[in-house]
Amino acid sequence: MQVEVTKKLFTVADYYQMAEAGILRPEDRVELIDGEIIQVSPIGDRHAGNVNRLTHLFAASFSGRAVLSVQNPIQLNNYTEPEPDIVLLKPRVDYYASKKVWAHDALLIVEVADTTLRYDRDIKVPRYSAAGIPEVWIENLSDNELLVYRNPTGETYAVSITLHRGDSVSPVAFPDVVFRIEELLV
Repeated sequence: MQVEVTKKLFTVADYYQMAEAGILRPEDRVELIDGEIIQVSPIGDRHAGNVNRLTHLFAASFSGRAVLSVQNPIQLNNYTEPEPDIVLLKPRVDYYASKKVWAHDALLIVEVADTTLRYDRDIKVPRYSAAGIPEVWIENLSDNELLVYRNPTGETYAVSITLHRGDSVSPVAFPDVVFRIEELLV
């Protein structure tokens, strides 16, 4: 007799109940992806420096035009809630204090990848696309390049561009704001 094995997938509500019960602690570096709790890598110095730099640049560039969310959760569906490094959100007077952040609130997601490129590109980007996130950037620190994904179509993006030092980029939502790639990568 063969026994069929199935996984117990957790919902976002389950995930928060585990945190409230102390099963998941504030110092745990985890994300909920497709109902599974994924332990993510610790943040290294260069990664942290790039997140700090982006926070500074984006705060100055998008003040009053978007809400800047740094390493906070964004719910993509009932089973997936990653914590991207940077999210530009549609403006709200309350800065999302009274409303959970969902995929439809996002204008741009930025992931900083020093050791997590494969995870960010192969796991998170398809889920961002499926959720309808209009644009995702990955700072690939190993190769000093910016990977730009635009126009979600199912689990892929119709546009995929790799930019290097000397190139420039503007978010689709803010074409008047231009960044040189060397400004974005520390």
